[in-house]
Amino acid sequence: MGILRLAVRIMGRISTFRSYQFVLLLAAALAVVAFYYFGSERQNFSSTTKRIKQTQATHNGNRNDADLTLDTRLSHPAGSEEQREEDRDAGGESEGSRSRKRESGDTDDQRYHALMMFTKVDKSRSLQDKFRVAMLSMVKFGDFLEGETLVLHFVSDQASKELGERMLQEFLLDAPFKYEVFFHDVVALTQKLFPIVEAMQKHFSAGSGAYYSDAIFFLSVAMHHIMPESLTRIVQLDLDLKYRTNIRDLFQEFDQFPPGAVIGIAREMQPVYRHTFWQYRKENPQTRVGDPPPDGLPGFNSGVMLLDLGAMRDSALYNQLLEPSNVAKLADQYRFRGHLGDQDFFTMIGMEHPELFYSLACGWNRQLCSWWRDHGYGDVFQMYYRCDGLVYIYHGNCNSPIPDD
Repeated sequence: MGILRLAVRIMGRISTFRSYQFVLLLAAALAVVAFYYFGSERQNFSSTTKRIKQTQATHNGNRNDADLTLDTRLSHPAGSEEQREEDRDAGGESEGSRSRKRESGDTDDQRYHALMMFTKVDKSRSLQDKFRVAMLSMVKFGDFLEGETLVLHFVSDQASKELGERMLQEFLLDAPFKYEVFFHDVVALTQKLFPIVEAMQKHFSAGSGAYYSDAIFFLSVAMHHIMPESLTRIVQLDLDLKYRTNIRDLFQEFDQFPPGAVIGIAREMQPVYRHTFWQYRKENPQTRVGDPPPDGLPGFNSGVMLLDLGAMRDSALYNQLLEPSNVAKLADQYRFRGHLGDQDFFTMIGMEHPELFYSLACGWNRQLCSWWRDHGYGDVFQMYYRCDGLVYIYHGNCNSPIPDD
């Protein structure tokens, strides 16, 4: 009997001990739950997963932005031009900007912006060779003042961008001036550009109808809508150029613009538009449209262009001319059908509104193509082709060889 009572007391103590253990384990579990629930801002598995996905989406979106950039002089990527402008406006600086200031001691650089189309270069040895000539001659003669920076913009596809980065490491290695390099994604720019220029493409594109991919050939026409407002002046250049003078001097031509001018551009040096305006010329035998210089209106060549983006934004006349109805009206008036993109548009509106353009001397865009001399216009060709004075930039258009130095 005594043994039985002892066994009951022992079992009771064991039961009490197990209850106590259970209470301790339960308390510990509740503490863990409370920590994650109250101490982590109520972020459960679903909300945390959502946050991670949002972060990844933001990162991917940034990678696909129109302003994919790389400063090839620095060992780390520089921010986009828009971001640096925002940083400066907010009183801050990008890491790349701070690094350049530490190296140079400058506090407020003046920037000269130049843009080149750089698509499908990876697939063309010819374009690569032209790019080499252009960049090496630019570097050879380039000379900027202390506190000035040449900013090179390239509109590119991904494969050409990767090739361009490698080539520029070589071409800019001995540059005696400060520079920055930016690559703009051609797809992202085309998406922005297409709604603006879609209507004019059928008048100035090689194919029939408005082709989405053709929109990029009208970038200069609407660049004032595409680039940030902080960017007020830019020079657009073809790849098939050879520089024979300091490119900085080209930017000084902006200061020669008369009131109302928004674009600086050289005349076309072949009878291209004598041919293109043939019907209008037939119906208007006294016209100067398509006639050679100095008294005629031979049209423009877009190999070298100075775009005053600020003036383009402010010009009510220029922006009215971009409207589809006005484009169609002028094209019908001049019986115009072209295939050279922005060059055709500028030529057409220049016939009606020459005050929008500052005429660059032919030496700033010495075109070498002579195709039309052998295709029906040999008798008048030299009147268009002649260019007196110094040559500052050779333009090897239609694959024409460029003279050696």
